[in-house]
Amino acid sequence: MICSFGEFQLDDQRFELRRNGQPVPVEPQVFLVLCRIMQAQGRMVSKDELVEAVWHGRAVTDASIASRVRAARAAIGDDGARQEVIRTVHGRGFRAVPAIRLIGQGSGDVIDPRPGGPSLAVLPFRGIGLPSGQAILTEALAHEILRALSRLRWLMVIARGSSFRFDQPDLDIGAIGTRLGARYILNGTVELDGRILTITPELVETATARILWTDRLSRPLDSLAELQRIIVAALCTALELHVPLNEARLAEGRDISQLDAWANYHLGLRQMFRFTAEGNRHAAEFFARAATLDPGFARAHAGLSFTSFQEAFLRYGPDRPKATEAARAHAERSLEIDPMDSFAAYTYGRAHWLTDQMDMAASWLARATDLNPNFAQGFYSRALTATMMAENRLASDGVALALRLSPLDPLLYGMLGTQALSLLQQGEDAEAADWADRAGAAPHAHVLIAMIAVAANGLAGREARAREWLGQVRRQRPDANAEMFFSAFPLRNQPARERIRKELARFGLK
Repeated sequence: MICSFGEFQLDDQRFELRRNGQPVPVEPQVFLVLCRIMQAQGRMVSKDELVEAVWHGRAVTDASIASRVRAARAAIGDDGARQEVIRTVHGRGFRAVPAIRLIGQGSGDVIDPRPGGPSLAVLPFRGIGLPSGQAILTEALAHEILRALSRLRWLMVIARGSSFRFDQPDLDIGAIGTRLGARYILNGTVELDGRILTITPELVETATARILWTDRLSRPLDSLAELQRIIVAALCTALELHVPLNEARLAEGRDISQLDAWANYHLGLRQMFRFTAEGNRHAAEFFARAATLDPGFARAHAGLSFTSFQEAFLRYGPDRPKATEAARAHAERSLEIDPMDSFAAYTYGRAHWLTDQMDMAASWLARATDLNPNFAQGFYSRALTATMMAENRLASDGVALALRLSPLDPLLYGMLGTQALSLLQQGEDAEAADWADRAGAAPHAHVLIAMIAVAANGLAGREARAREWLGQVRRQRPDANAEMFFSAFPLRNQPARERIRKELARFGLK
């Protein structure tokens, strides 16, 4: 949405303040202060509302608020004495003085306020059968959701102060999306039947009112904390999976020269998760185009690290050292741009796999899951790191958590394969073979997964099954061998490593 007043325009999609069309440098928190006050169109904005919009509800001092308001006034040629643009309502908040025009809101020719990256508004959930004393449950759920979503660096989340103005159940989703500049809406119901509490969330694309994801989760009322945790984890996983897929769908078929950085990034994700050499190459092209269009786009550089890692890990190209170096360099650049992005920390951690620096890998992958506690791929990668370091309990727990968070993840084959490899090191060959079979049958499973299945089934005495997987290995990579396997999985458990090596050699994978 573009907010116009006097010589100035605030563009909350470009995150830009302009004066007579020329950008005005402004710090991010100061920009958010300006947006919240100006978009209120003369309504007083309380200090609490500013804290929610700018600091996501974290405790801040009045001095911090005053500092950002002072900087906001300076950016638009105002000050605390004149107060011609931003007026202080003593002890309560602030309001805009001039007439404000919101472009992209109202009737007539509407300018689409939703270019660029995906944006989401969380509407108040509707209570069904809730006694008056328990109506606060809907507020508590929304608070937990917004707190979790604040960790997703790739998604712009509309502040609660704006989205919670739309609490009538019969409002038009498309109109709300236009008013808020939100491409996606999350809403739903909270229902109490006796002592059973049921939450039904819906993720909706505002342009079409199409439901992208819904779920229905129930728990006893006295297990509310557990239910909140489960619904937040399910929501974060659904957003990570469904929004990028939908963004790629929206971008496909359009003129590439007209696509912005975010559209290129999401097309890159779609190609990346094909897990083929060709898909990896196309993904790298999209990520590189995104980084060129927006050099400060951290996730574009993280995507380039991911594709470089895949090239080195699966030996898609002839120069593994070069791909290894690129995986590290792109991840470092992503972290320089946004040190709080979990995907950046994740790619930096995985890059250390390629040089057998498992302690460093474990440290950075732990940071990724600290930044986003619902990051299934982060927990899976931590589990694989633990497997290579022979920390089997950590590996098993990590796989279980990753599968619980994202049972249909694009990296499902890796989660299952990690558990198989961990069990092999513990001598649990039959159980390892069961997990390896599941991993090999999962979508996009690569040749290294098939090699785990060869070793596991062979050691479990399932000779015929092992030879079936050997045929799969040969079809995927005729040049596959043990050196390729152990450069990808540098197992620290030497007896287990030697045992697996001998079994691969018995099947001709020397």
